[in-house]
Amino acid sequence: MILWALIKKEFLQMVRDPSSILIAFVLPLILLIIYMYGINLDTTKVRAGLLNEQPTTLTEELAASFSRSRYMTVVPVKSRQEAYRQMQDSQLAGLIVIPADFEQKLAQGNEAQLQLVADGGESNSANYVYSYTQAGLSGWYQSRAGAAATVQPVVLQSVFWYNQEMNSHYSTLPSSLAITMTLIGILLTGMVVAREWERGTMEALLAAGVGRLELVLGKYIPYYLLGMVSLFFNVLTCIYVFKIPFRGSLVNLYIFGSFFLLTCLGLGLLISTKMKSQFLAAQLAFMIGFVPSLLFSGMIFPLQSMPELFQPVTRIIPARYFVLLLQSEFLVGGVSAQMRENTTYLAVLTVVLFILVYRSTPKRLPKG
Repeated sequence: MILWALIKKEFLQMVRDPSSILIAFVLPLILLIIYMYGINLDTTKVRAGLLNEQPTTLTEELAASFSRSRYMTVVPVKSRQEAYRQMQDSQLAGLIVIPADFEQKLAQGNEAQLQLVADGGESNSANYVYSYTQAGLSGWYQSRAGAAATVQPVVLQSVFWYNQEMNSHYSTLPSSLAITMTLIGILLTGMVVAREWERGTMEALLAAGVGRLELVLGKYIPYYLLGMVSLFFNVLTCIYVFKIPFRGSLVNLYIFGSFFLLTCLGLGLLISTKMKSQFLAAQLAFMIGFVPSLLFSGMIFPLQSMPELFQPVTRIIPARYFVLLLQSEFLVGGVSAQMRENTTYLAVLTVVLFILVYRSTPKRLPKG
């Protein structure tokens, strides 16, 4: 009877506590929907540029064979410079070049060369571009020479930018710093104000006449310093311990990291000021901070492979911009246009969140 009473009590507590229902049903449902519709490991939306230097009937047929691929979106470009600029801005995953002497060499019975330049900073996408290009070339040759042909008169020359060894660690390790900063900025600060309310210290602070700005800065500064020390430690570990190449500027990296960390701190403190329970604050911080940063930042899953419905969602995730900046600084050496756009977004979001946190922080003890 005692056991039954305890079981009944726990079930009643579950019914009364909405967070139990949230964890048991709502959160798994959200994750299932994301894994089903928002994440695609097959990378069927690769974008590649195509430069046909000397259009002829033969080369146009070859270009059409790449365009017919279900797995690669081919975008015609007018010059290598245009394509390289789009690759640096992460608009293209690669460039296929049909040289001007392509048809002439085939007519002379010589070996013709097809060129492929891929962005090795995203090793998965680069591998897919290479595979899809080979498939398009094979399809064109079979339609031209017959399915029984076994000799390829065309050689695919491939160059992988930024990551010649195609080592996936070169992109995933730097990108993981965004998740580390998210943990410090959102999950840790997501409970600090709620903890003050639960322990009763918030009332003591307000009764002592501590100003609102002092309260906010008193939460921002310690975790900002902790996060920047963590960033410094992890960057040095990536460079000197794991031998990840670094081609950018450490100063720029720490500036970007400051804006991203302040954004995370603002989001975490905003959650903490709204929730007076550490448990609920931690749940909310995990759901709207950590999970989206992990799934929609581009660190694990290529953004290009996500359905068009979910791609606009990734544009509001701060970690997406920091991941791009990290990959750019480590592997590329910094892309000015990308740096300006991403840093501007993080800076604006930092200011907006600071204002919201400031306004959400109480000035005096609540009545009653």
